[in-house]
Amino acid sequence: MEPHHNSRSRSIIEGTKESLKRLSLDYVDVIFAHRPDVSVPMEEIVRAFSWVIEKGWAHYWATSEWSAYDIEEAHHAAIRFGLHAPIAEQCQHNMFHRERPEKEYRPLYKKYALGTTVFSALASGLLTGKYNDGVPEGTRFATHSNFFKGTIDSLQKEEGVTKIRKVKELSALAEQELGCSVTHLALAWVAKNPNTSTVILGASRPEQVLDNLKALEVIPRLTPKIMDEIEAILENKPAPMPTFGRPPLDPLGRL
Repeated sequence: MEPHHNSRSRSIIEGTKESLKRLSLDYVDVIFAHRPDVSVPMEEIVRAFSWVIEKGWAHYWATSEWSAYDIEEAHHAAIRFGLHAPIAEQCQHNMFHRERPEKEYRPLYKKYALGTTVFSALASGLLTGKYNDGVPEGTRFATHSNFFKGTIDSLQKEEGVTKIRKVKELSALAEQELGCSVTHLALAWVAKNPNTSTVILGASRPEQVLDNLKALEVIPRLTPKIMDEIEAILENKPAPMPTFGRPPLDPLGRL
């Protein structure tokens, strides 16, 4: 029997049916809820995805671009009503975008064994170094200039110039100390994060996929020394939450 729902939560159920039909699949491993719908009670959303799982259409469900507050609320609803909670969050995470995945979500990782499915690990291509000297023809910024107008314009401003400088410094580190490209370094850096479950490769050509996979060879070479050198270049590590002088506690609340 389907859960009580309004038209929005019904769209989860009907949308899953249609997606599986288009994919010619009986089920998917994980189904993602892209951005929360604040007009629907969280209980209804969690019930709808739990029903999809109970029907065998998905093994798990996950969130995408949800705030830590929304993810926490989904877990509370799942615990309270005996439903399925989300297992992962699809979020943007790269060397220039760190606050949400590394700070906002930090309490959720151990509490719920949450993992991240990362997109834009190369910052829309900025971390490949291809935009160090402008926007080359045939690149994503060139072929979709209207969509990326804000990003392209920002490269001419102080923040953008600083990012390009850091990409050049990261490129030198990658080539001189690791014998790889800055692309491989950037992908390996985000994949090395213990809370990263999956990295989505935004490749537009098959050869890019094969090249991106070389990042796997770089991960073991990211020693503490190399990671410190990267941090010295980036200078954007999120600050920990303030403790106001209190000593840190272990998971059991002990000193």
